[in-house]
Amino acid sequence: MTPKKQIEKNPVGKPLKFTIEDVENIISQYFDETPESEYTVTGLALLFGSKQLLADYEKRDGYSEIIRKAKLRVENSYEKDLKSKGSTGAIFALKNFGWSDKQETEHTINQPIQINID
Repeated sequence: MTPKKQIEKNPVGKPLKFTIEDVENIISQYFDETPESEYTVTGLALLFGSKQLLADYEKRDGYSEIIRKAKLRVENSYEKDLKSKGSTGAIFALKNFGWSDKQETEHTINQPIQINID
């Protein structure tokens, strides 16, 4: 007889769908079976069932670090693509990861400003 799978308890509501081990296995399987050039956050989300479910697990203790590292791995693949090919698709994806192509310049004046009122 095989032991029953331990379902993690959710303090409020129904039990969680995935254990930490399940999430690690799902992510590991995704990266093992998917070519690096095809890594996407949506690809990860499909294995969870939805982008919202992936985001919900990312907010949970014990799960967040695993999912953040997986997303970082996806982001890294886009960065490599941008570096080697300079594709606009990679630029768009990286902007969704919080990257920016704006240059900001700060100007400071160290002299008092004199205002003449007549």
